[in-house]
Amino acid sequence: MRLLLIRHGQTPSNVDGLLDTARPGPGLTELGERQAAEIPDALKHEAIDGIYVSVLRRTLITATPLIVDRGLDPVELPGIHEIEAGDLEMRHDHEAYRIYLETAFAWGLGDLDRRMPGATDGHEFFRRFDESIESVSGNNAVVFSHGAAIRVWVAGRAINVPPSFAGEHDIQNTGVVELDGSLEAGFTLLSWQGTPVGGSDLSDDTAEDPTGETLDEARAAD
Repeated sequence: MRLLLIRHGQTPSNVDGLLDTARPGPGLTELGERQAAEIPDALKHEAIDGIYVSVLRRTLITATPLIVDRGLDPVELPGIHEIEAGDLEMRHDHEAYRIYLETAFAWGLGDLDRRMPGATDGHEFFRRFDESIESVSGNNAVVFSHGAAIRVWVAGRAINVPPSFAGEHDIQNTGVVELDGSLEAGFTLLSWQGTPVGGSDLSDDTAEDPTGETLDEARAAD
């Protein structure tokens, strides 16, 4: 199975640097809408058997232009939502960013017992994300998910890069991660695109965006 994991478009919380992970979550900024509108053209040569979104509304909004373009009904997956921030929810300080990312990427490195303050541990995260990916059908799937969730899941499931890879590489809004494989055999990371699918002119380097930055960036700012 070939997976295109796409991070949602920019949200107001990304701009403000908020750890905003609760349901239903914010919509998109004007830039986020423009990022989403570029996706159909960027993927025009891609075979797509299904389009999947999370329970957070920003993924459906981001996916809508592609849904309309391909005439496919979106499928909501219950387990691909963002990593819950728990006690850190809606915080926007660098200490919170560091704790959040250190905890999340510890899961990717194999420390599944570590718990996000007031929220879940790594066992629970991988269980719910894996179960959702297992339910994906077809050979070519586009899955709209979230920055930290995509990065940590890839860290734990890609077999051709070290687990530290995802923590060392950021992912911007509408950045695409391409994988091929299965949960049983493992996934091969084919590409990691840190820029929006519509091009670098649709990026926003001024946004704080904690779930998209690298772990080193969070530590350096703390």
